[in-house]
Amino acid sequence: MTEVNEMSNNSKQKFVSDMKSVVADAEEILRATAGVAGEKMADLRERVGERLRDAKLRIADAEALLVDKTKAAARATDDYVNQNPWQAVGVAAGIGFLFGIIIGRR
Repeated sequence: MTEVNEMSNNSKQKFVSDMKSVVADAEEILRATAGVAGEKMADLRERVGERLRDAKLRIADAEALLVDKTKAAARATDDYVNQNPWQAVGVAAGIGFLFGIIIGRR
């Protein structure tokens, strides 16, 4: 179960990282076009700048939520295993048994 949560969290962290990269690239494009004149270009830069600010805020919120959910899941798992150690061992053994059967059939 922890591995599934880790994989899910890793993909979420990769998404947040990718989004930060996209925002950084867009900011770089904005800086590169700063010297281009024209009213339409100025409007475009302003709109893109606003959307980038909004995206940064959403990314920060998503990252904070991801951290909070990860910590909560880790705490819940730790509490459950501490309160029910033999059940946790049984579940892990059952999952291992099922994986063994599935892998053995191939």
